[in-house]
Amino acid sequence: MKSSSVRVRRPLLLAGLCLLMFAMLAVCVAAGIALPFDLPLLHWAEQQHTPWWDRCFLFFAAAGYGWGVVPASVLLVLWLAWRRCWQEAGFAALALAGSGLLNMALKRIFSRARPDVWPSIAPEPTWSFPSGHAMGSMALAAVLVLLVWPTRMRWPVIAAMLIFVPMVGASRVYLGVHYPSDILAGWAAALAWVIGSYWLISGRSR
Repeated sequence: MKSSSVRVRRPLLLAGLCLLMFAMLAVCVAAGIALPFDLPLLHWAEQQHTPWWDRCFLFFAAAGYGWGVVPASVLLVLWLAWRRCWQEAGFAALALAGSGLLNMALKRIFSRARPDVWPSIAPEPTWSFPSGHAMGSMALAAVLVLLVWPTRMRWPVIAAMLIFVPMVGASRVYLGVHYPSDILAGWAAALAWVIGSYWLISGRSR
């Protein structure tokens, strides 16, 4: 990470913008203000259901958490530690584990009920805001991008994450278990947390 060409100020500006976005969404949710795009996008998603799309989005929903993001996050930290990349391992552990704990805390704080637009084929028992899948997938994507930024793997990783993260987010709306605002809030919170973790571990030593 010492050789990384990522500047600290620009990521911190992005983190600030993400915090602002999250704060705006959080205020609306806490105040019970209906966001104008939430229900229309959910109703539109309901109309797109086909067996093929069901299988596709069930796959991304699984990959976006218990069968993909979580084990990948653990393996990434262990691999970095095995290679004795202690700074990188510390950053990844703080960013990824912290993101998960933050999500659980935020869900409990806001206690937003799940959408009840139609019976989901993959119902969830927990609170809705912010989306854990959105936070987890974005956190992993951001960590990977920051780790490979100085290398030629930068663009392949960015390209892959630009497909994976939106598909995971879309799967949650398609399956009817999240409002679109849950997804946006999850992405914003994850980016802010990961960038803050990066600055804490790496930025202040520059």
